[in-house]
Amino acid sequence: MSERTRVVCASVAATGHFLPTLALARELDARGNDVVMLAPERWRGEVEALGLKFTSLEEPDAALNGSEDQTGWEELAGVARSAVPMICELGPHVVVGDHFAQAPMLAAEAAGVRTATLIPDPYHVPLPGLPVFAQGLLPPRSAFGRGAWNAAWPLAERARRHMRGMQNELRGRLDLPPVERLDGAISEDLAMVATFPQLEYPRDWPPTVHVTGPMLLDLPAPLVEPPPGDEPLVVVVASTTGLEPASVFVETVLGALEAEAVRVIATTSRRGDRWRGAVPANATVVDWLDLGGVMQGAAAVVCNGGHGTVAGALSAGAPALVCPVGGNTPQTGVRVTWAGAGLMVPRRLFGPRPLRWAVRRLLADSRIAERARRLATWGRANHGPTRGAELVERYARR
Repeated sequence: MSERTRVVCASVAATGHFLPTLALARELDARGNDVVMLAPERWRGEVEALGLKFTSLEEPDAALNGSEDQTGWEELAGVARSAVPMICELGPHVVVGDHFAQAPMLAAEAAGVRTATLIPDPYHVPLPGLPVFAQGLLPPRSAFGRGAWNAAWPLAERARRHMRGMQNELRGRLDLPPVERLDGAISEDLAMVATFPQLEYPRDWPPTVHVTGPMLLDLPAPLVEPPPGDEPLVVVVASTTGLEPASVFVETVLGALEAEAVRVIATTSRRGDRWRGAVPANATVVDWLDLGGVMQGAAAVVCNGGHGTVAGALSAGAPALVCPVGGNTPQTGVRVTWAGAGLMVPRRLFGPRPLRWAVRRLLADSRIAERARRLATWGRANHGPTRGAELVERYARR
């Protein structure tokens, strides 16, 4: 092409959504495209440190959890409306937004710009015969199970139709036509699912949806040395979501592993928040980690089930132990278990004894370790940001 492809990559404040979007933006930039990162102001430093252009847009959270607070939805409509001139001025060929970044995606549509969606989790659009997403349930293994999920399908459809009504009301505020499809927040032209295909339940895939592999990026962090010794290294990572105090999770895992023959590096995932709790002799606790580097030497990773952490563990060939805290984390945990690359301790069982049992099993079961290594091998041969950039470029040139 004689003209560089201009791409706006838009994301919300959540770390697990921002980092995959930034990984894609960095890859698009490295391939010679003209890229602007659109995100909340808190991320300016990280974007500009990579040499990327940054434009600030604060995304209200009214639509993130299905809230029906009209004030919040009116605020979201106002942000989207104010972003239309910004999109027009940037003049992109395509706007790529993570699937929570509704304001910039609506603004792009209102400006007549094509959109693509980045989903930094397993694909959440349900199908008849499969369990409802985010409930942490396995797919059916028999005709009876398929019948049970089919019987529950009307409930899922009712919830999706309700959400479509709310989204169409929002679209009406922006003078956009209503959508008929039930997954209207996802681009109907290009959607990229940034996960391992091995974590996806068998299904019929729409032709515009592509599983790219994880899109990983680690923010700069000091080098952390593990405790001395030759025992297996267990990396403990608290969630960045804030759904549960990081101190409770880290403290419980440290207590569970204090007398085990392991070395532990734990992070609260709260940059600048100094750890004030007790630290066992076999452990080190920090506020932030270069996870990609530390996980390369890990025998197991214990986490809350944030997809980025799980994908990072499996990309390093380390089995994951998921202790869900809510949101999509139960779904990530059950899929890791289903794929044979880790285990899950449900929230109701979270405590020292189940944690010790699960870590011992992860370290002793060679089949789980081998499965994690296979996913790492697949990831090295299938670079998610590269695949995503190729799809975006092809779409922009149509």
